[in-house]
Amino acid sequence: MKQIIEYLPIIIFTITYFYSRDIFFATLILLIGLFAQVCLEYLLGKKVSKKTKMIFSISLLFGGSTLFFRNEEFLFWRPTVINWIFSVILLYVDFISGKNLLKMIMGKTILLPDNVWRRLSRGWSLGFFISGLLNIIIAYNFTIDIWVSYKLFGGFLITLTFVVIMMIYLWRGGYLNKKEL
Repeated sequence: MKQIIEYLPIIIFTITYFYSRDIFFATLILLIGLFAQVCLEYLLGKKVSKKTKMIFSISLLFGGSTLFFRNEEFLFWRPTVINWIFSVILLYVDFISGKNLLKMIMGKTILLPDNVWRRLSRGWSLGFFISGLLNIIIAYNFTIDIWVSYKLFGGFLITLTFVVIMMIYLWRGGYLNKKEL
């Protein structure tokens, strides 16, 4: 259910854009959808995650700038900034605090040695960086139609690819058994 709520604003944004061919109207709908996502997350759990708050805040800044200045360039940068912030947070927590954010989040679900958590964290950090970079490359080298399609399908496929890579890494290292796959 949470994944559906998480992807719903981008799905609605994509549908709105391809129906109206108006990036500014689609951006407004995206912001409304993200606001609804925050409200729904609060109603379902009485708490809004830091991730959701951060995504909403950045989206409000970049989406609001897109609408205020009537310039889609701000919108193009939104996913890149979000991905790069996730990348930096993972590295910051790892290198500066000496803790591992992934272990803090998932450590009770799966038991792994610290060096494996470190590799996973750095791998996800790299994945977020690559995802942000791909977004900018696509935004500035392809049509807006391709960029909007990429936002829906490409982002999901990149995430899925990194999950599969991490699962293979854990399985090959003997950290997962067949039941966990």
